[in-house]
Amino acid sequence: MRKLGAVALATLVAGVACSKKDEGKQQQQAAAPAAQAEAAPIVIGNVMPLSGDIATFGEGANNGVKLAVEEANAAGGVKGRKLSLQIYDTQGKPEEAAIASTRAINEKKATLLIGELGSTSTLALAPIAEANKIPAISPASTNPKVTKDGDKTRAYMFRVCFIDPFQGTVMAKYARETLKVKRAAIMRDVGNDYSMGLADYFAKTFKELGGEIVLDVSYKAGDQDFKAQLTKVKFAKPEIVYVPGYYTDVALIGRQSRELGVKVALAGGDGWDSAKLYEIAQGALDGSFFTNHYSVENPSPVVQEFAKKYEAAYHAKPDAFGALGYDAALLAIDAMKRASDLTPTAIRDAIEKTTSLQGVTGTIRLDADHNPVKSAVIIGIQKNAPKYVATVEP
Repeated sequence: MRKLGAVALATLVAGVACSKKDEGKQQQQAAAPAAQAEAAPIVIGNVMPLSGDIATFGEGANNGVKLAVEEANAAGGVKGRKLSLQIYDTQGKPEEAAIASTRAINEKKATLLIGELGSTSTLALAPIAEANKIPAISPASTNPKVTKDGDKTRAYMFRVCFIDPFQGTVMAKYARETLKVKRAAIMRDVGNDYSMGLADYFAKTFKELGGEIVLDVSYKAGDQDFKAQLTKVKFAKPEIVYVPGYYTDVALIGRQSRELGVKVALAGGDGWDSAKLYEIAQGALDGSFFTNHYSVENPSPVVQEFAKKYEAAYHAKPDAFGALGYDAALLAIDAMKRASDLTPTAIRDAIEKTTSLQGVTGTIRLDADHNPVKSAVIIGIQKNAPKYVATVEP
């Protein structure tokens, strides 16, 4: 073998050293994207009605979600990664909920969805979450179909609110057993799954308890004149009128009922819970009642601490939707922490195993159909303001 000269040997050594240096640099460059991916934020798609007829619901829920996410990020995030909240306004429309959830999944690569609020809109979101195997948590959609497709439980759909059979039953029992009402009329929003479900469950339980449904009439959300229906109500002579609709319609129904001389109490569900209800009703709903998920008057330290933080952040008292939004995000974050990894499937599995998460609206224990087993509260309206009346256990 021929010996190398000093210069040639030095050149060879330098070349080997440069080659190793370049190789190390390439390895570092290859490792950089992996490190960046590891530190990439966890994307949550927040699909809410921030404008439209139920905008106050979306505003409260969105604030609650943001508060929980900000707290989690301030504490270091989840498994060393921050949470990135991508907010979409659905305007309370099912078609917009479908578009928003698709965009969150395909464009932003969301690992989880929070939303929607209205049951009809959530029913538009649910098949998209299922098809893409992305877990979704609704803060406030109470229709049983949200987590059930026929007899089958939707694998990726969850909620933190009670469901219509419980809510409708609670008000029917309260009307019959506490208020001693024997005759009830129903005014339902025929285009709203939430309203239709609540009306059906109220009627079923009320009749099972020996009451009589003397009239069942319908309207459509956005109507301005309810006098034709209310005239029928007046002549049917009920002792209570069950109106499971949303706050704008309910407030107008309340005012027009009093104008026509219908003096009996109205009753409803959590769709009444908005400051706008009192602003529009102008006292016409005094003496009426509705079921809700929580009351800010609850002296529980958990509720009062949440209310304090919410008011500091948003300069308003949290309604039930603010509390439910917070609980939905809390459930998601808790599941992420417990999950074996941060894939959507692992997070879904962890959500399903939730048995005792302390939320603002109660302790969350999910049943086989992904519904929480929790209490409801009765809210009365006095002097054009909400007043806590009672808590009803499941």
